[in-house]
Amino acid sequence: MAEILQNITYSFVLASRNSSSHSTFFILLGIPGLENYQFWVAFPFCVMYILAVTGNVTILHIIRIDHTLHEPMYLFLAMLATTDLVLSSSTQPKMLAILWFHDHKIEYHACLIQVFFIHAFSSVESGVLMAMALDRYVAICFPLRHSSILTMSVVIKLGTAVMVRGLLWVSPFCFMISRMPFCPNKVIPQSYCEHMAVLKLVCADTKINRGYGLFVAFSVVGFDIIVIGVSYVMILRAVLRLPSGEARLKAFGTCASHIGVILALYIPALFTFLTHRFGHHVPRVVHIMFANVYLLVPPMLNPIIYGVRTKQIRDRVIQGCCRKGP
Repeated sequence: MAEILQNITYSFVLASRNSSSHSTFFILLGIPGLENYQFWVAFPFCVMYILAVTGNVTILHIIRIDHTLHEPMYLFLAMLATTDLVLSSSTQPKMLAILWFHDHKIEYHACLIQVFFIHAFSSVESGVLMAMALDRYVAICFPLRHSSILTMSVVIKLGTAVMVRGLLWVSPFCFMISRMPFCPNKVIPQSYCEHMAVLKLVCADTKINRGYGLFVAFSVVGFDIIVIGVSYVMILRAVLRLPSGEARLKAFGTCASHIGVILALYIPALFTFLTHRFGHHVPRVVHIMFANVYLLVPPMLNPIIYGVRTKQIRDRVIQGCCRKGP
């Protein structure tokens, strides 16, 4: 899988270098409308990024060293942590450089690679959340058959399918952009390179690109949301049958926190996606802030909701802290 990702990335770089019609660089404005406050706005973004990296690296380390956690739930959690690290790290370092050091310039091939990583791993994250919802559904509704249904082979196949879907479905519109001529305008009014923002700088007919982008977004997100929704409806039906009121309350709290994280990804992502196409009257600063939120808040929250609130991982974190203590 790493070799596939490396080959796709290399192809983007090669395509951008072989096309003489492309600008050698673009200008990322950061957060238009907040130019006088960008230096201070960067601090909460930096804190959230540090929390996201620390939390997800911790989750990966605990799952790697504790062989009792090599089960479907934790393997999916490891996939989610890896995806969150890639997703947040593909945008935040450059964004902080823009806001703090006014480093607005980004090379063309670096911009194209950023487009690929953002959209491919957003798709992967959506797929992993879907897989985790399926895992919870099987664990709660078919507890005695969980280990026989979600075997290691099934987990690997499901994880591979989610990864391949993200890489292959996003690659075509990245390749299409790499072959198109750009207008003299090099300014992208955002803090990172996003597909629609880059597409607006193209001096050619972009109907095919826009159509394919809509197809990918609604087919991926639509399918995943349906599966997640049906899974949690079935989970809630099973929870309501529990005899203990305390058990039902605990299960409802867990489901609510999971659904909250899922909505924190989908709502800002869909808002950003639809605003690019239809929300011409939405203030730009609102649009840009939502665009940054969906790439940073879920990676920060996921280790807390799916990790620290999980007893086995929480115990490992506490044990590790105790060993380091006096």
